[in-house]
Amino acid sequence: MRRRRQCLKCDTRFTTYERIDELPVYVMKRSGDKEPFDRLKIVAGLGSATKGRPVSVQDLDDLATSVEDAMRLTGGDVTSAQVGQAVLERLRKLDEVAYLRFASVYKGFDEASDFQREITLLEKRTAAKPRKKK
Repeated sequence: MRRRRQCLKCDTRFTTYERIDELPVYVMKRSGDKEPFDRLKIVAGLGSATKGRPVSVQDLDDLATSVEDAMRLTGGDVTSAQVGQAVLERLRKLDEVAYLRFASVYKGFDEASDFQREITLLEKRTAAKPRKKK
C-alpha cells in the first residue's frame, strides 16, 4: 500500500510503502544455504540488466513486487532457480535486451552460441502464430 504523508515539523511531503509480511519466504540457494527472500537483490540485478534501457525504476519495482507475490503464493521455501525463472518470465515481457543481459548472467553464458540459442528461443516465444484459414 502506498501512502502520501506530511512531516508535522517541516511540512515536507513524502511517500511511504506498507507491505504485509504474513509468511516469511526463504530462498534455498544452490550451495544449500537458506536465506530470507530479499526483493532488493532482485531490483539490484534488474538495475544492472536494464542499465541504459528505456525501463523506469517503477517498472523494476513492480516486477520485483510481482515476483515476490508469486513466491509468497508458493509458500514457505522456494529455490533460487524458481526466483530466477520468475524474474526471466516477467523481464522478457518488459524488455527483451534486458532479458538477454539477465539471462546471460543467470544462466552463465560462456560462448556466443549461448546468446544465439537464447535469441532463437526468444523469437519462437514472441513470434505470432499463423492463423488457420477457413
